[in-house]
Amino acid sequence: MLDFPLWKKLSLWATTLSASLLALPSLFNVAGLDWPAALPNPQVNLGLDLAGGSHLLLEAKAADVRVQRLDNMEETVRQLMRNASPRIRIGDVSTAGGELSFILENAADIDRARGLIEPVMQGASTVREWELSVVDGQRIVLTQTDAGVNQAIDDAMNSATEVVRRRIDELGTREPTIIRQGATRIVVQVPGLQDPDALKKLLGQTAQLEFKLVDLNALPSNVEAGIAPPGSQIVAFAPGTPGAGGALAVKRLGGIRGDNLTDAKAGIDQQNGQNVVNIAFDAQGGAKFAKLTTENVGKPFAIILDGQVLSAPNINEPIIGGRAQIAGSFTADSANQLAIALRSGALPVPLAVVEERTVGPDLGADSIRKGLLAMGIGSLAVIALMIATYGRFGIYATVALVFNVLMLLGLMAAGGFTLSLPGIAGFVITIGAAVDANVLINERIREERARGRKVVAAVETGYAEASRAIWDANITNVIAGVALFTFGSGPVKGFAVVLVIGIATSVFTGVTLTRMFVAGWLRKARPNDIQI
Repeated sequence: MLDFPLWKKLSLWATTLSASLLALPSLFNVAGLDWPAALPNPQVNLGLDLAGGSHLLLEAKAADVRVQRLDNMEETVRQLMRNASPRIRIGDVSTAGGELSFILENAADIDRARGLIEPVMQGASTVREWELSVVDGQRIVLTQTDAGVNQAIDDAMNSATEVVRRRIDELGTREPTIIRQGATRIVVQVPGLQDPDALKKLLGQTAQLEFKLVDLNALPSNVEAGIAPPGSQIVAFAPGTPGAGGALAVKRLGGIRGDNLTDAKAGIDQQNGQNVVNIAFDAQGGAKFAKLTTENVGKPFAIILDGQVLSAPNINEPIIGGRAQIAGSFTADSANQLAIALRSGALPVPLAVVEERTVGPDLGADSIRKGLLAMGIGSLAVIALMIATYGRFGIYATVALVFNVLMLLGLMAAGGFTLSLPGIAGFVITIGAAVDANVLINERIREERARGRKVVAAVETGYAEASRAIWDANITNVIAGVALFTFGSGPVKGFAVVLVIGIATSVFTGVTLTRMFVAGWLRKARPNDIQI
């Protein structure tokens, strides 16, 4: 137990010093000093409550999921009936009451139509998403099931959470907290961001890009009155665009969505100097776009973003390169934000900000000062108690405690973990708990000396016997910490990270490192008695 060959000493010191050195950039930052740019710069990221920043609670409009599923199913049904051989003709298509219904022109096609529709009613999941019924032997009615709607909402929220994460990552923000809360809400916390307006605009933008043909048969008077021809819809022009205040009638189905975008970048139109967004489609989207523009040369098509028309240019020639340009009276910032939103993907469901909080940097700095003060007072009290109680062995415990704090900070920096206010509480707890191992060991050594054991035997037995209890106690703490990290969120996870890493460093420094110190002293001094 007390045998430490040279290779073991070197490996222990290398582990201790390398982990401790990783803490230096963070310590420089806290002290307000500049860390040399030529050296690696791992830093502990500060959470919202320490660095200040913005907290947003986003809520999805779940009703839009039902409407979107109805539109998708209608387009799917129309395509299935159109591609059937021979073609199945349908009419009186309606989505009133949250149901999709249509009449077959030939009642004899009912079985064929049912056979084509039923495979798509279950979707990709095992949940039955639609119910099919036949009315009067000729009308088919498709009704969304509650299980299907709930599954769709859950899928949409999971996808929305990832889209939000990608958009915030595009801003270059470090360590945002993005988690789902309940069925339809997402919590977003971005440390260091004091002005949440740009973030709200970015996250509140659905970025649902669509290209739809303009219905040339619509009467201007009907469009102005909000009346759309069958199969079309009225869409208003976006504010700030040349047609602002007006509207267009566009074909509801048959257009192209921006789901197949591969890139979007803000740029400037070389002809007129306006800010634009240049987009690129993947192979499938490029083929669809080429087909749409080839079949409709000379006709106008509307570029629609989040339900508002940006522009409605004429298709002068087929666009077959898979690239297009979006213009809409953008500023440089708004064009860049739209490009970020399009690159990150469209939100599958609109999100609205229902709660907003901003934490100032002064409050975070005050929390850090108070946390450091608590840590300093706690450390000094523990050090004084250990030295007064255990003498030389207390000094060894104190040195181990210092290395414990440095290693904990260094490992958190290397792992890119975030330190929050509960994390500082974890630091303070770790300082107190770190010397528990030394208390157990030293008390056991005292007992062994009282029983008459010689110095080396007492020390060896003390470390051996106390280590069992130390390992058992800390394993249970690790299990609790892992459970907190797995099932907790936000600050709870921050506390769990500090707790688990702190336990590992405490056991290493409090048991292994102090044992090396004691073994080296015993080998060198060979005392006949010890004061402990």
